[in-house]
Amino acid sequence: QVQLVESGGGLVQAGGSLRLSCAASGSILSINTMGWYRQAPGKQRELVASITSGGSTNYADSVKGRFTISRDYAKNTAYLQMNTLKPEDTAVYYCNAELYGLGLAKYWGQGTQVTVSS
Repeated sequence: QVQLVESGGGLVQAGGSLRLSCAASGSILSINTMGWYRQAPGKQRELVASITSGGSTNYADSVKGRFTISRDYAKNTAYLQMNTLKPEDTAVYYCNAELYGLGLAKYWGQGTQVTVSS
């Protein structure tokens, strides 16, 4: 069984920073892509950033230059450093990982709330 556990969300003022962490644990052989998604009230879940096993990254246009995704491959952990936060970044942030456990599958974390006040 595989679990993704997120941490690091909270309340911050506009212009501030937060760092999210996502730790994968369980029966994991290898991890392909890890990513962060977010869902604001009344909106669809959207990709924020992703990072492949080779270190290639992809970002939503709305966060380019402000957010940075990284991984600690030894710890099966992904991070999302969020700087210059804006009220429109307010959402529940979810970690996602495509990995080989018993087979190839995608897993989701439980989500962590990020609230940016103006």
